[in-house]
Amino acid sequence: MDSNLHSPERRLIELRMEHADLDDLIDRAGQQSPVDELMMRRLKKRRLALRDLIARLELAHDPKEPA
Repeated sequence: MDSNLHSPERRLIELRMEHADLDDLIDRAGQQSPVDELMMRRLKKRRLALRDLIARLELAHDPKEPA
């Protein structure tokens, strides 16, 4: 059971949830006036880093080419 808590699939789910949370936060922050540009840049940079990490983990977990 403990191994399931640290499985790659679970890690991907957690990262996707964090990415979705950042999307929501960025959307809400963009609607506020005035917009904190520095905060928005940091949030978008974190979201991009998460997206890249998710893509790398997905590729490692399920490679497209046969080994």
